[in-house]
Amino acid sequence: MAKVTICFGVVLIVIGIWGFEATGAVHMSALIPTWTGLALTVSGALARTADAKRRALWMHVAAVVGLLGFLGAGPRAIAVYIHAHGSPLAYPVAVADEALLAVICLVYVLLCVWSFIAARSSRETAA
Repeated sequence: MAKVTICFGVVLIVIGIWGFEATGAVHMSALIPTWTGLALTVSGALARTADAKRRALWMHVAAVVGLLGFLGAGPRAIAVYIHAHGSPLAYPVAVADEALLAVICLVYVLLCVWSFIAARSSRETAA
């Protein structure tokens, strides 16, 4: 799962840089996916260890980062879409950036939960 975490982190870094460049390299808030992706990438890299406790710690840290990314971006993106009432968005790149962050973080958190459940069940069957 550490490799998957690093992959999700790199995808978020690329999305953040895309959003920053698409907004004219002016709005620093477009880099929020980049910082989230950086945290995931570092957590994933630190989880690539033989020590099971340290691996579990860093994977749980990464799951929390993913959850915070979803909770921070998801409701705001939904609120902006609802507030627009079908009219053009004032900042479409920013909303796309937020929506992508929310969706990617949600998928990542769901994969983490699935992985944690699988790890726990394999420990129980081994005991």
